[in-house]
Amino acid sequence: MKPQLTAPAGTYEKLVWAVKYGADAVYFGTQFGSLRAYAGNLTLDEAAEGLKFLHKQGKKGYVTLNIYPFSDEYDQLLEIAVQLSDAGADAFIVSDLGLIYELKKAGINTPIHISTQANTTSSQAVLAYHQLGASRVNLARELSYQQIEQICRDTAHTGIELEVFIHGAVCFSYSGRCAISDYLTGRKANRGECTHPCRWNYYLVEEQRPNEYLPVFEDERGQYLFNSKDLALFEFVEPLKKAGVTSFKIEGRMKSVHYIASVVSLYRQLIDGKKLSTEDCLKLLSRVKNRGYSTGFMKGSIEPDDYNYKDSQSDSGTIFVGDITDEKSEGSVCFVRNKIFEGEKLEVLTPTGEILEIQMPKPLKTVDGQQAEFINNPQKIILEQKLPPYSILRRVE
Repeated sequence: MKPQLTAPAGTYEKLVWAVKYGADAVYFGTQFGSLRAYAGNLTLDEAAEGLKFLHKQGKKGYVTLNIYPFSDEYDQLLEIAVQLSDAGADAFIVSDLGLIYELKKAGINTPIHISTQANTTSSQAVLAYHQLGASRVNLARELSYQQIEQICRDTAHTGIELEVFIHGAVCFSYSGRCAISDYLTGRKANRGECTHPCRWNYYLVEEQRPNEYLPVFEDERGQYLFNSKDLALFEFVEPLKKAGVTSFKIEGRMKSVHYIASVVSLYRQLIDGKKLSTEDCLKLLSRVKNRGYSTGFMKGSIEPDDYNYKDSQSDSGTIFVGDITDEKSEGSVCFVRNKIFEGEKLEVLTPTGEILEIQMPKPLKTVDGQQAEFINNPQKIILEQKLPPYSILRRVE
C-alpha cells in the first residue's frame, strides 16, 4: 500500500491547489490553536467548506490543534474541536497531553494524530501514545533512517500509523521547540508566532571584552549560526515506504501556491513509482524558494554541510508569473500574478507533473480586449495554447 502524501494548507486556496497537484490529505489550522499564527489560517466556516471539498475529492482533512495551551484555553480548543468534528474532520493534530485528555473526556471521537512538536523519538513513546488513543504519530525530524525502521518494526503489531516529514524548513531546535524567538522578539515559537531568528546573522561577545564582536565562523559576512538548509528526502522515499511509514508529510503552511504545487507534484510522482535522478529532483526543487537542501538527520548525524553559512534568505531559479484559471474554446485564461511580457518564453508546470515551454503572444491580450507589451497583476490574459486549469506559468532565470 502506498504511503499517504499529506500536504500543508495555510489558506482555503492552498488547500485546493494541494489536492489538484496530488495530495491524498491536507492539514490546516484555524484562527486559534494552530502553530502557524501567520499562515492566514481558515475560519471555522472555511474549514468546514474545506473538509466538504476534500471529501468530495476522496481526500482527507486534518486540523492542527497543536499549540501547548494554558489552563484557560482548553475550552476554546474544545469548542473548535466539537464544531470541526461535526463538520467531518478526519483527525486532530495534537501535541499536548492535556488536550488529548480533554478531547477524550468530552467524548470527541475524531482520530488523534500526534504532532511533530511532541518530539517522538522512540518506540516506547509511540506505544504510549497508542495506549492514550492516538491513531498516528508524526516522528521527530531528529531520527535517522535506521531508527525510523526500528520504530516501524517495534510498533507494527499495534496498527498505529507512523508519519515522517519528507520535505520543508527545519528548525535548529528539537522539531521546532525554539525559545530564541520569544527571547529576542517577544513572539512565542510554541504559540505559532516564530520570527525565525535562527536565520539571522550572529556574532559572539565575551563578557570581559565589550564591543569586541567575534565571528563564530571565519567569514567576512559574519555567521548564520543555526541556519539549517531545507529538508529534502526524495532519495529516501522508497526506503521509507519499505520500512512501513504510513504518511509522508510536507512542511509549508506559510509557503506560496507555487511552492505547494511544485513540491507536492514531485513527491506524488516519486510515491507513484516514477524514477527520477537526484539531479532531476534537485532541478525541480530549485524552481521554488529554498535555502539549499539537506537530508538532515536521516543519514545519522548533522554535518557542517547541512547549514547555510552564506546567507539567511531563501532563493529560487524562477518567478511565478501566472496560473491557468479556465479553458476557452480558442485557448486558456491566465491569471497574472507577476509581470508577463509579450513574446517571452515561460515554463509551465501542469497538475499531472508534465513540464512544458510556451511562448507568450505578441501583443498580450486581456480578457476585456486590451492589448499591451506587458501585463501585471491582477489582470487576466488570453493564451493561444490549451492548458489544464491550475497549470503554473513561471519565468526561469
